[in-house]
Amino acid sequence: MASDDRWLERLRLELTWFTGQAALRSRGAGAILRFAHVRPRRRGGFQPLREHEITPYFLDRAIRALKRWNYDFLGMDEVCRRAVTLPEQRRFVALTFDGAGKDLIDFAYPVLARHAVPFTVYVPTAFPDGVGEAWWLGLEQVIARESRVSLVMGEKEQRFTVTDNAGKQALFSFVEAWLRSLPPADVSAAIADLCTRYRIDLAALSREASMNWEDLARLAADPLVTIGSATVNYPVLANMKDAAALREMTMGKAVAEAAFHRDIRHLAFPFGDRASFRRSHVVMAEEAGFASAVTTIPGIVDAEGRTNLRALPRISWDGRVRSLRMMRVLVSGTAFAPVKPTGGTTN
Repeated sequence: MASDDRWLERLRLELTWFTGQAALRSRGAGAILRFAHVRPRRRGGFQPLREHEITPYFLDRAIRALKRWNYDFLGMDEVCRRAVTLPEQRRFVALTFDGAGKDLIDFAYPVLARHAVPFTVYVPTAFPDGVGEAWWLGLEQVIARESRVSLVMGEKEQRFTVTDNAGKQALFSFVEAWLRSLPPADVSAAIADLCTRYRIDLAALSREASMNWEDLARLAADPLVTIGSATVNYPVLANMKDAAALREMTMGKAVAEAAFHRDIRHLAFPFGDRASFRRSHVVMAEEAGFASAVTTIPGIVDAEGRTNLRALPRISWDGRVRSLRMMRVLVSGTAFAPVKPTGGTTN
């Protein structure tokens, strides 16, 4: 979203709060909040992934505020139940974390445990195995260090000169969008070439950023924690053949079930935006045995089966925003269009 568009959207949400609509005209049964990274604020002007980060302090403030607003904190099993039953008087919020990053156990879990609130972690199983590729981190490292970047795009060598943070951000956005348009094998080849050129150890970078199985076992032992799957390698499913996409879903589920000795009932579509998965993947999620699948398509969850459980909307919190007023407006549902029945299977 362009900076002007973000400013206008923020103004609209602030006005919604000041007019009282968030408190008086709530929609739906509740909301699922999506976070990726929780860690202390980093220094430096070039932080292309800043929108995916919140601080432990902000997480603490948000939980305290949601408690004041009388939201019920739910795990995903209970979210599924409320989504198909009659509306209850109290609205709910579900806290979800994507990617199983190391910062979750280091910085987020102490806050969540102190508040004794349930939450869900979606695990791409290649990463705790130490073989996942966090290509976005490799891309960030290259652009952060270099003022001249060259890479092969579509069999043609492309060269870029970036001397300030704005230029680096624009380059990151451009290359990230290109990588997300490629099949997984081509993404691996492109990022391997880039990291080799600029001496970035992507394997080590990915391992350092991810929880291992010991970390995850600690979380899994907590009855307030729901472990979900985010496939094996966290690919863009829309860029894969159906058989390969289904294999990512089923294998991710099977590996997690073997590791935790429990049924893994909930899935997060990797990246989760409208371009990253198709309607066929919603059907596959049911075929693979998942009770729910979450997206990053913004919205709230309605009751009485009006929201497809295998295409659940989530509110992805932008870490550049610190306004709890905006959070209250978003979780109230007043910022979103009324939910329309999907016609899809909910059970």
